[in-house]
Amino acid sequence: MDPSSKSPDDDDLRPEAEAARRPQPQPQPREWRFAQVFGERAAGEDVQEVDIISAIEFDKSGDHLATGDRGGRVVLFERTDSRDSASRSELERQDYPIARHPEFRYKTEFQSHEPEFDYLKSLEIEEKINKIKWCQTANNALFLLSTNDKTIKYWKAMAQLLVRAAVVLEQFFQMVDAQRSYTTSQTTTYYFLLEDAHHCVCLDGETYISADDLRINLWNLEISNQSFNIVDVKPANMEDLTEVITCAEFHPTHCNTLAYSSSKGSIRLIDLRQSALCDNHAKLFEEHEAPGSRSFFTEIIASVSDIKFARDGRHILSRDYMTLKFWDINMDSGPVATFQVHEYLRPKLCDLYENDSIFDKFECCLSGDGLRVATGSYSNLFRVFGCTPGSAEATTLEASRNPMRRQVANLTRPARTLTSLTRAVRRGGENPGVDANGNSYDLSTKLLHLAWHPTENSIACAAANSLYMYYA
Repeated sequence: MDPSSKSPDDDDLRPEAEAARRPQPQPQPREWRFAQVFGERAAGEDVQEVDIISAIEFDKSGDHLATGDRGGRVVLFERTDSRDSASRSELERQDYPIARHPEFRYKTEFQSHEPEFDYLKSLEIEEKINKIKWCQTANNALFLLSTNDKTIKYWKAMAQLLVRAAVVLEQFFQMVDAQRSYTTSQTTTYYFLLEDAHHCVCLDGETYISADDLRINLWNLEISNQSFNIVDVKPANMEDLTEVITCAEFHPTHCNTLAYSSSKGSIRLIDLRQSALCDNHAKLFEEHEAPGSRSFFTEIIASVSDIKFARDGRHILSRDYMTLKFWDINMDSGPVATFQVHEYLRPKLCDLYENDSIFDKFECCLSGDGLRVATGSYSNLFRVFGCTPGSAEATTLEASRNPMRRQVANLTRPARTLTSLTRAVRRGGENPGVDANGNSYDLSTKLLHLAWHPTENSIACAAANSLYMYYA
């Protein structure tokens, strides 16, 4: 091609093309700071089993936070820092934005579930809250779902003093009015009786899903006595059962799409438009094990304990016992990133099996911008990783007033190859141990539940009965 015949626009386009090909700068690692704590216990103070937090959830706006505990209570917190308090003239005079972090205060609490006994199965049903999901707000009222192992309840909270409960018992409605004294709440509840339902309750505005070990059911918030079974993995002969459902989550923008994980470490993406009963998945995400690496513990540690969609719906974050995996839904050949969390525990899998620690279910979460992921660990530690391509960010934090006190320098690519947690001082633990670097860890203090603020770099996490909040 004759250089003299070059288009005059080529020179204008070349810088943009070169800029697009140039590697993008990596986000700088965040420095995490303590923000707040609720329910902090004094040194040596015993924690009651019923007070241990078992669920945490921000609403979509990030202005409200809900926690559930093993005693069946739900506690609501509301944001108090004013993001819009400054006048327009004051904002115009500022040369730089003022750094603020979310601040919350206690709003109210209520008893969501009570212990009960299933006489048909001779089984005691715990009151423990397994999951909380916020619904869309309406008329200045807050709506949320809470569930234990059997019953899902739909709550409406307002600034009144009355509680009304609509109870479904054996598929018949029985209206029950109960007067309870709350400071600022009126709550309406609907009970949905499920068969062995557990910790997966999700929604897309009008409908939500509930999952147990064998089935996923689709519900409408306006219909409390009927659901539709959309996934059923129960074999004709229960002796042939080799895999159970562990978690389910709706796609954040496409209400016809949902994902569910299994005890074999796989994640299935299904499309509700394909058929009424989604026996066949649209996509299957799983990581094949290396030849010769299989052991007695392979399937146990591969079981997925939690999955979360990224806000853009393009990626899925999953947590198993050993690792945190980041998946691209357009690439089912394997995860795009794997973060080692408990690799240092691999030599002790026999001991972990004996004391049941290997069955601990750790949750995971993503930042609203999709740049970072987080999950919990033992010794009340949690990990924050950068998940952008090439990121080496890996931070270990402790659920305490000084989250960085156990932080050490990471000398290798931590986002992919970290094999141990930083040092955790033993505080009266019953199961002390030492990791590969000689640092102590405590299996009796575990951080299972955490949530990331939907729009800001703020994390709420539960250490026993205490709710800690951090910002960066």
